[in-house]
Amino acid sequence: MKSIIICASTHHGNTRKVVDAIAEKFGVEVVDSTVVTAKDLSDYDLIGFASGIYAANFHPSIQRFAESNLPKDKKIFYIMTSAMDKDFSKSMAGSISGKNAECLGAFSCKGYNTFGPFKLVGGTAKGRPNEEDLAAACKFYEDIVAKL
Repeated sequence: MKSIIICASTHHGNTRKVVDAIAEKFGVEVVDSTVVTAKDLSDYDLIGFASGIYAANFHPSIQRFAESNLPKDKKIFYIMTSAMDKDFSKSMAGSISGKNAECLGAFSCKGYNTFGPFKLVGGTAKGRPNEEDLAAACKFYEDIVAKL
Protein backbone atom coordinates (compact mmCIF):
# COMPACT_ATOMS: atom_id res chain seq x y z
CA MET A 1 0.00 0.00 0.00
CA LYS A 2 1.33 3.41 -0.99
CA SER A 3 0.47 6.31 1.31
CA ILE A 4 1.29 10.03 1.44
CA ILE A 5 0.49 12.92 3.75
CA ILE A 6 0.30 16.45 2.38
CA CYS A 7 1.21 18.76 5.28
CA ALA A 8 1.22 22.46 6.15
CA SER A 9 2.70 23.29 9.56
CA THR A 10 3.77 26.92 9.71
CA HIS A 11 3.76 28.41 13.22
CA HIS A 12 5.09 26.08 15.91
CA GLY A 13 5.48 22.83 13.96
CA ASN A 14 2.62 21.17 15.85
CA THR A 15 1.11 19.43 12.84
CA ARG A 16 4.52 18.39 11.53
CA LYS A 17 5.26 16.65 14.87
CA VAL A 18 2.12 14.55 14.45
CA VAL A 19 2.82 13.78 10.79
CA ASP A 20 6.47 12.93 11.48
CA ALA A 21 5.45 10.44 14.19
CA ILE A 22 3.24 8.64 11.67
CA ALA A 23 5.82 8.87 8.88
CA GLU A 24 8.60 7.45 11.06
CA LYS A 25 6.52 4.56 12.39
CA PHE A 26 4.82 3.58 9.12
CA GLY A 27 7.16 4.81 6.38
CA VAL A 28 4.65 7.27 4.96
CA GLU A 29 5.87 9.84 2.43
CA VAL A 30 5.36 13.49 3.48
CA VAL A 31 5.05 16.53 1.20
CA ASP A 32 5.05 20.11 2.50
CA SER A 33 2.32 22.00 0.62
CA THR A 34 3.91 25.35 1.48
CA VAL A 35 6.91 24.31 -0.65
CA VAL A 36 5.55 21.83 -3.21
CA THR A 37 2.48 22.93 -5.16
CA ALA A 38 2.10 20.04 -7.61
CA LYS A 39 2.51 16.27 -7.30
CA ASP A 40 1.01 13.34 -9.16
CA LEU A 41 -1.03 11.47 -6.55
CA SER A 42 -2.58 8.92 -8.90
CA ASP A 43 -0.42 6.00 -7.68
CA TYR A 44 -1.24 6.49 -3.98
CA ASP A 45 -3.79 4.24 -2.26
CA LEU A 46 -4.24 6.57 0.71
CA ILE A 47 -3.81 10.35 0.83
CA GLY A 48 -3.76 12.41 4.02
CA PHE A 49 -4.16 16.15 4.38
CA ALA A 50 -2.62 17.59 7.54
CA SER A 51 -2.76 21.18 8.73
CA GLY A 52 -2.80 23.53 11.62
CA ILE A 53 -6.11 25.34 11.80
CA TYR A 54 -6.28 29.00 10.85
CA ALA A 55 -9.57 30.80 11.59
CA ALA A 56 -11.43 27.45 11.53
CA ASN A 57 -9.86 26.43 8.19
CA PHE A 58 -7.09 24.24 6.86
CA HIS A 59 -4.06 26.20 5.65
CA PRO A 60 -4.74 27.76 2.21
CA SER A 61 -1.83 25.82 0.65
CA ILE A 62 -3.49 22.52 1.66
CA GLN A 63 -6.79 23.61 0.18
CA ARG A 64 -5.14 24.66 -3.10
CA PHE A 65 -3.05 21.47 -3.21
CA ALA A 66 -6.11 19.24 -2.79
CA GLU A 67 -8.10 21.19 -5.35
CA SER A 68 -5.30 21.03 -7.94
CA ASN A 69 -3.77 17.60 -7.31
CA LEU A 70 -6.27 15.18 -5.74
CA PRO A 71 -7.37 12.65 -8.38
CA LYS A 72 -10.93 11.34 -8.42
CA ASP A 73 -12.00 8.28 -6.40
CA LYS A 74 -9.22 8.32 -3.78
CA LYS A 75 -9.33 7.32 -0.13
CA ILE A 76 -8.34 10.24 2.07
CA PHE A 77 -7.99 11.23 5.72
CA TYR A 78 -7.37 14.39 7.69
CA ILE A 79 -5.01 15.37 10.50
CA MET A 80 -5.28 18.71 12.26
CA THR A 81 -3.87 20.53 15.27
CA SER A 82 -5.54 23.57 16.80
CA ALA A 83 -6.21 25.43 20.01
CA MET A 84 -9.61 23.75 20.29
CA ASP A 85 -9.01 20.05 19.51
CA LYS A 86 -12.02 20.07 17.20
CA ASP A 87 -12.70 18.53 13.79
CA PHE A 88 -12.34 21.26 11.15
CA SER A 89 -12.16 18.88 8.18
CA LYS A 90 -15.42 20.29 6.74
CA SER A 91 -13.34 23.33 5.74
CA MET A 92 -11.85 21.10 3.02
CA ALA A 93 -15.23 20.37 1.39
CA GLY A 94 -14.81 22.93 -1.37
CA SER A 95 -11.31 21.69 -2.21
CA ILE A 96 -12.39 18.07 -2.70
CA SER A 97 -15.77 18.81 -4.25
CA GLY A 98 -16.39 16.70 -7.34
CA LYS A 99 -13.46 14.38 -6.58
CA ASN A 100 -15.63 11.54 -5.21
CA ALA A 101 -13.08 11.08 -2.40
CA GLU A 102 -13.88 8.63 0.38
CA CYS A 103 -12.88 10.08 3.75
CA LEU A 104 -11.79 7.29 6.10
CA GLY A 105 -11.47 9.53 9.16
CA ALA A 106 -10.10 12.62 10.84
CA PHE A 107 -7.65 13.05 13.70
CA SER A 108 -7.46 16.20 15.78
CA CYS A 109 -5.42 17.19 18.81
CA LYS A 110 -4.47 20.37 20.58
CA GLY A 111 -1.38 22.25 19.53
CA TYR A 112 0.63 25.01 21.17
CA ASN A 113 -1.01 28.29 20.18
CA THR A 114 0.24 31.87 20.47
CA PHE A 115 -2.15 33.50 18.00
CA GLY A 116 -3.46 36.98 18.79
CA PRO A 117 -4.13 37.68 22.47
CA PHE A 118 -2.91 34.23 23.51
CA LYS A 119 0.61 35.49 22.89
CA LEU A 120 0.19 37.92 25.80
CA VAL A 121 -0.38 35.08 28.27
CA GLY A 122 2.37 32.82 26.92
CA GLY A 123 0.09 30.81 24.68
CA THR A 124 -2.29 27.92 25.23
CA ALA A 125 -1.83 24.15 25.08
CA LYS A 126 1.86 24.33 25.96
CA GLY A 127 3.64 21.04 25.37
CA ARG A 128 1.05 19.83 22.89
CA PRO A 129 1.06 17.75 20.88
CA ASN A 130 2.62 15.48 23.49
CA GLU A 131 3.66 11.83 23.44
CA GLU A 132 0.10 10.75 24.20
CA ASP A 133 -1.17 12.76 21.22
CA LEU A 134 1.51 11.27 18.95
CA ALA A 135 0.62 7.73 20.06
CA ALA A 136 -3.07 8.45 19.43
CA ALA A 137 -2.24 9.77 15.95
CA CYS A 138 -0.29 6.61 15.13
CA LYS A 139 -3.20 4.48 16.37
CA PHE A 140 -5.57 6.53 14.21
CA TYR A 141 -3.41 5.91 11.12
CA GLU A 142 -3.11 2.21 11.92
CA ASP A 143 -6.91 1.98 12.18
CA ILE A 144 -7.32 3.82 8.85
CA VAL A 145 -4.96 1.39 7.11
CA ALA A 146 -6.89 -1.53 8.58
CA LYS A 147 -10.00 -0.27 6.74
CA LEU A 148 -8.32 -0.74 3.35
